[in-house]
Amino acid sequence: MTTLDPERQKQAKQYAHIRRRLWLVDNAFSAVYALAWLFLGWAVSLREWLTTLITDYWSLTTGSEWFLVPAFAAIFGGIYFLVNLPLSYYSGFILPHRFGQSNQTVKGWIVDQLKGMAVGAPLGLILLELLYLALRVTGDLWWLWAAGGLLVFNVLLVNLAPILIMPLFNKFVPLGDEHKELAERLLALAERANTKVRGVFKFDMSKRTKSANAALTGIGNTRRIVLGDTLINEFSTDEIETVLAHELGHHVHRDIPLLITMGAVGTTLGLYLASLGLNWAIVYFGFNSVADIAALPALGIILGAYGLVTMPLGNAVSRWREEKADEYALQATGKGEAFASAFTRLANQNLGEVDPEKWVVFLFYSHPPLGERITKARNWKAA
Repeated sequence: MTTLDPERQKQAKQYAHIRRRLWLVDNAFSAVYALAWLFLGWAVSLREWLTTLITDYWSLTTGSEWFLVPAFAAIFGGIYFLVNLPLSYYSGFILPHRFGQSNQTVKGWIVDQLKGMAVGAPLGLILLELLYLALRVTGDLWWLWAAGGLLVFNVLLVNLAPILIMPLFNKFVPLGDEHKELAERLLALAERANTKVRGVFKFDMSKRTKSANAALTGIGNTRRIVLGDTLINEFSTDEIETVLAHELGHHVHRDIPLLITMGAVGTTLGLYLASLGLNWAIVYFGFNSVADIAALPALGIILGAYGLVTMPLGNAVSRWREEKADEYALQATGKGEAFASAFTRLANQNLGEVDPEKWVVFLFYSHPPLGERITKARNWKAA
């Protein structure tokens, strides 16, 4: 029976404590950065300079806003990226290496940053252009149009990410003959859950981290089972089966459409509140209109504050669905001890804190604490 490593738990508590402090520093810095652009007048000055550059020097009058939005965003976001880079490097590279959780090289980290920008920048630009199009042409209901557009975008992203985005960062290969029994058991488990999958794939998680994980990715014809090589190498077949059964529980309980719907409702409310906040910001900071790109920092602050305030509620809903998925995994496999062993091994390998303080769980945890999940599995009895 796998047991918790007391020394690893000491490290897990330290690791979690440092990461929470870094999260606080990162959010505080983001807020100060955006506020500085507003109160020091940089946002208005940049918009005026770019407007002069585009209309006078580039002789663009019709459709100039299509160039103004990406130019402003590139400068505003680019400066933030560069100034925040040391903190990102420490939290994403130095800290995981310090606690023995990372296998990534400096070159690998830099390549990941460049790939992330290559994927994120175009997607972000498209969303931003569509947002400001809605701000310009839909009047006071821009927030409703924006919420609808984000819903469509999120559904497309969930469907296309496994085949277009994820392969840019990891190599996915079908399980070979050496893992034939594991693949067959997982496919049978998916079939019992009435879940159609395109196969079972292994990905090279070990090139970045020592942590282990598994997932059921995609929707419809892109749904597939993916297992980190760290999971396959370190966990027994029974343990992997219980981990995957948990992921299938989300499908059985229709969590993906549920969470997408709840996210759409939350986003709509957030954008509505942002519309009220922008109306105030126009008066206070002297912006031309809600479609003034100089108001982008204000929009970011409003939506960021909304996200922080609603984060505990979102996490509570997530913990509820994760608990339901745990129950499904135990019922579907009947392997409570294997489930407990798997999550004990995850706590040791992933440096997961098993008994965080209640306020930490309330604010930050999207999953039930590992200690609760392990205890539940060991006390579980098949009906």
